[in-house]
Amino acid sequence: MKKKLATIIIVLIILIICVEVLRESKSIMRTVTFSLNIWQSNIFPSLFPFFVISELLINCGFASFLGEILKKVMNKVFKLKGESSFALVLSMLSGFPSGSKYTKELYIKGLINDQEATKLLTFTHFSNPVFILGTISIMFLNNKEIGFLILVCHYIGSFIVGILFRNYYISPNNNIKISFKKAVDAMHQKRVANKMNFGQMITQALMNSINTLFLILGVITMFLIITTIIDNNINLNLYNQSILNGIFEMTQGLKYTSLLNIPLKNKAILATLFISFGGLSVHMQTISIISDTKIKYYPFLIARILHASISSLLIYILFEYYFLWLS
Repeated sequence: MKKKLATIIIVLIILIICVEVLRESKSIMRTVTFSLNIWQSNIFPSLFPFFVISELLINCGFASFLGEILKKVMNKVFKLKGESSFALVLSMLSGFPSGSKYTKELYIKGLINDQEATKLLTFTHFSNPVFILGTISIMFLNNKEIGFLILVCHYIGSFIVGILFRNYYISPNNNIKISFKKAVDAMHQKRVANKMNFGQMITQALMNSINTLFLILGVITMFLIITTIIDNNINLNLYNQSILNGIFEMTQGLKYTSLLNIPLKNKAILATLFISFGGLSVHMQTISIISDTKIKYYPFLIARILHASISSLLIYILFEYYFLWLS
């Protein structure tokens, strides 16, 4: 009976969305155009090169090389295998949801198990640094100095989450002695074991990257349509509207936050909270990426709530000291 009720509710929600799309076609079209513009001008250019390069590097054994070099740091700080450093480093450079994609690639290649992947996923959630320093600070908050503080607090918050989750699953630690020669040998062995020529590697990397990026586009568009329907039917003040939109889709929340008549400190706190939580849109992207694996989503959700709380608290504490230091 409960399953039948769930089916009825799902169908009703879809029908309501369908009616709203037809009834508010102009605003929906603007939303879809806005989504395409974000994807075309920001997401695709920033993520596509990293997605392709990361898959090529994994197929060439670079994750094993990096894992051998950084295994002592990863084991001491996060109690994970050195190979996990590959996802951590690249996700810091490229931005979410790349952390989930890199984690899945390591899992599929057998470099980490499902519990290690679940744990790794909790603290590889980073917004693209160019997006923070450029789009958020200049376009949304109209203050180029605030971008660096948001970036630092956002990154530190994720590292703190990683430390909090370090005992979630402890990877075996057989030998933490670092050897450059051993790292090179491990990289070579992984490349040879891959049994793909470079042309096949490139083709696979391109196809996988494009498929993931189109998935991201679809999820972002879906959540932007949902937030538009909510905005059209619920009369909220601008503050509540920014909060609601930020929970569903990060960029919408940032857009409405920029319109609020509140101090820069409060805007920075909200912006940091939104990017550290990621919005349900990013959560759905993560779920979609890991859906065909044994990697668990629930710890990721808990981690994002912690991340949002810690990062925004850091902004609250450090804001005055930061601008006093700049002056």
